[in-house]
Amino acid sequence: MNVSFETLITSYVEDKVGIAENFLSHDLCHNLKENLLSFNDSDLLILAGVGNEGKMVHNQLIRSDKIYWLDKKHNNAFEAEFFDTMDAFVAYLNENCFTSIKSYEFHYSLYEAGSFYRPHLDQFEDDSKRQFSMMNYLNADWQKKDGGELLIHQNQHKQTIAPTQGKTVFFKSDELLHEVVLTNKRRMSVTGWLKRG
Repeated sequence: MNVSFETLITSYVEDKVGIAENFLSHDLCHNLKENLLSFNDSDLLILAGVGNEGKMVHNQLIRSDKIYWLDKKHNNAFEAEFFDTMDAFVAYLNENCFTSIKSYEFHYSLYEAGSFYRPHLDQFEDDSKRQFSMMNYLNADWQKKDGGELLIHQNQHKQTIAPTQGKTVFFKSDELLHEVVLTNKRRMSVTGWLKRG
């Protein structure tokens, strides 16, 4: 049994928000962060949009991060290690929670200082394939003054989660309104969705 998988699922069942520290190893976080920074230096990251396919718009008053999609075709050793972890987690999730996840998609996400993402849901109105959202943070030595927390809205309750390296957050894509508050420091993650289909 993978302890971090069980921790993520158990905390999700208890509170609708799964959190596992060290879900990704220190070395893998470091290497994914180096990938992200290298892609950014090569101007490969693009401004993130809101909406899907033909309905996508770019509005920096709503969302101001930049992204780059992970892809098995990259043949990158560290992305491959990340995908192996996701494959194992999906298999564990399907076996133990009967979720019928068939696929996933993940991108690198970079918030420069002054960036944010206003409150939103992750599932599109016209496409229900996204079932679970996952954020995997890559920020070493993150401090409260750095801002950039994930703020989750549950009824009248608000949960604040610091984006510290190795931490993974997991929740239903269609249930929880959430946002990234203003960051005062460069903030990095691998973020994505587990999908049915």
